[in-house]
Amino acid sequence: MSAPRRALVLVDVQQEYFDGPLNIEYPPREESLARILQSLDVAKQAELPVVVVRHQYPEGAPAFVAGTPGYELQPEVKARTGDAAKHITKNLSSVFAGTDLADWLRANDIDTLTLVGYMTNNCVLGSAADAERLGFTIEVLSDATGAIHMANEAGAVSARQVHETLMVLLHSNWAAVADTEAWAGAVSGGQELPKSDLVTTAAKGRADH
Repeated sequence: MSAPRRALVLVDVQQEYFDGPLNIEYPPREESLARILQSLDVAKQAELPVVVVRHQYPEGAPAFVAGTPGYELQPEVKARTGDAAKHITKNLSSVFAGTDLADWLRANDIDTLTLVGYMTNNCVLGSAADAERLGFTIEVLSDATGAIHMANEAGAVSARQVHETLMVLLHSNWAAVADTEAWAGAVSGGQELPKSDLVTTAAKGRADH
């Protein structure tokens, strides 16, 4: 089996998640940021292409409006990604929706995307699910992503519940989930990250309950 042809995709590492209404709560945002920066180090050493994604809403929206502080990339990330292989802007949850990313990946012979950034419960999840129909392999770094506390008419869940639940869900079908250290080892060895499947996940779930 040939080695994965990877790209590191930074999903919306913008100030809205550090100083705005969408503050990342779990893993703690400073910890996840450190792992995102570590993933950039790994990508540089392995000469992996880096894709930087930003979310943008029109003027008058409550967040992600171009020209506002919250729209900007987190400063350390901004300083290190000016020469990234590709920059894209999106306005839907998936990094593929309304962008030319899929075409660019195919043109550059990339078959595997490593997702880091925010949020687990929206754009990371949406991008991983969307990749299934496009034929790309997805990796999600559990300690370089993050979620928010959530409450609405349907109920309330903590950021930790959201994040840990979605990591299990993603690993059952749409993505290989690992921490940054494990991913770095896989990159160094030119190896795929292992992924589970729905049947195995269901069997283990029954055994555990």
